[in-house]
Amino acid sequence: MAGHSQFKNIMYRKGAQDKKRAKLFAKLAKEITVAAKMGLADPEYNPRLRAAIQAARVENMPKDNIERAIKKSTDQGGENYEEVRYEGFGPGGIGVIVETLTDNRNRTAGEVRSVFSKNGGNLGETGSVSFMFDRLGLIEYPADAASADDMLEAAIDAGADDCQSGEEAHELYCAPDALHEVAVALEAKFGEPRAMRIV
Repeated sequence: MAGHSQFKNIMYRKGAQDKKRAKLFAKLAKEITVAAKMGLADPEYNPRLRAAIQAARVENMPKDNIERAIKKSTDQGGENYEEVRYEGFGPGGIGVIVETLTDNRNRTAGEVRSVFSKNGGNLGETGSVSFMFDRLGLIEYPADAASADDMLEAAIDAGADDCQSGEEAHELYCAPDALHEVAVALEAKFGEPRAMRIV
């Protein structure tokens, strides 16, 4: 009986983990496909695609899945996703920006409006919130990768705008178009980052 119960526990736990991973991989694949469609399908000449591939690698997405997502961008007749940004206010008037990838603007607008209203917020006009936010590139390393001083020095040398070191991680911020160059310079010194994305 104990062996059977142990197997069932492992099966359910692994099933839940696989479900979560599949959802994440689908989201990452969609981002790779859109990035490849918006520019060249070569990550060497497409910074957004490079960032998307890097994010997929950090999450241990298989190479085949990445290549399939890039190939999907060149196929004719596939889904055509577009990036849509919604701005609104959460409870207490907190500014919120929601960035989506969608193949149907009307459906997505309805769903986003519904989420806002269910949680005590409301959808705003374009530009009503965006002036409060900056678009930045983020590179994240675990805290044990280097000391705060070493990381700050490397960040300055690499061309990052800011470095915030905490107990669990070092977060380095830079201009979105400089993300790849800064990441390459830091990778040469500290290895592959834990995360790299535009925020």
